[in-house]
Amino acid sequence: MREHLDNLLESAFTSISIPDEPASLYDPVRYTMDFGGKRFRPRLVLLTAGLCGGDLEEALPVALAVEMLHNFTLIHDDIMDNANTRRGKPSVHKKWDKPTAILSGDVLFALAMKQLNEYGNGEPEFLQTRARLMSRFLDVIQTVCDGQALDMEFQSRDDVTTEEYLAMIRAKTAALIRCSMEMGAIVAGADDQMLRKCADIGNHTGLAFQIQDDLLDAVGDSGKFGKKVGGDIIEGKKTYLSILALERADDTDRNVLKQILGNSKTGESEILRVIRIYHDLGVIDSAAKAVTRHYQSARQQLELFEESDFRNEINVLLDKLKVRDN
Repeated sequence: MREHLDNLLESAFTSISIPDEPASLYDPVRYTMDFGGKRFRPRLVLLTAGLCGGDLEEALPVALAVEMLHNFTLIHDDIMDNANTRRGKPSVHKKWDKPTAILSGDVLFALAMKQLNEYGNGEPEFLQTRARLMSRFLDVIQTVCDGQALDMEFQSRDDVTTEEYLAMIRAKTAALIRCSMEMGAIVAGADDQMLRKCADIGNHTGLAFQIQDDLLDAVGDSGKFGKKVGGDIIEGKKTYLSILALERADDTDRNVLKQILGNSKTGESEILRVIRIYHDLGVIDSAAKAVTRHYQSARQQLELFEESDFRNEINVLLDKLKVRDN
């Protein structure tokens, strides 16, 4: 079944029609889509469709739309974060320029919408389901934008709480993962109760995924992570680690953190000092436990579904995500 799933996704991504001209618009789109990445969101769409008794091939346009939307957000996120690399390669705005990246991201958004509109090939019996999918897709786009706006607002605040941060990543990161599973369930005609279970699995997976990213930025291997370790510290980004550390620190450590976090002149010694404070305050351990807790919660919801190859494959996927190093 795993091989069949791999073949379906590979064939679908290969068949995506991206125009050749104007090259300045579509070459960056092709570059972004060829990054590959984990592509676990489209995989979740298909696996959830199967988990809920649906047809995997029927869900393919939805899976492609989700991944294209995800790549659109990455292009624009990299511009806003001024990130030089993505998955170990130059980000689009660095390889080309910011205007090109903005426009290519915009057209990728349009291509995602067109891909979703292909669900059901226009057949009348699919119209109601396509309308539900489109509504859910538009909702998640707005939610992700809400999360990104909050993330940007947080950069100028020193009083962001862990509860506020979790609400932000629930919107910015977890929403699209949650939506991937919800849309797979919608394709399968799942009832509201089943839909809520799928949403819970996706939500906990998304929270775990983002807190993992925060951890990897501090203690990961830069060669595997695909970007400079400590980048969040240099940029002064609000992360699960930095917020928790500021909440727990005494006046001395808090002053050190405030002096270093977001200082563009921060060097390796300062980064190591912040990470040492994170360790001393138990922040690294707390973050790791939060990741484990959210993955466990996702599994608990998954166990409410009947035993199947699809449930097993989602468990395997969660295993891989939990131990990822990039």
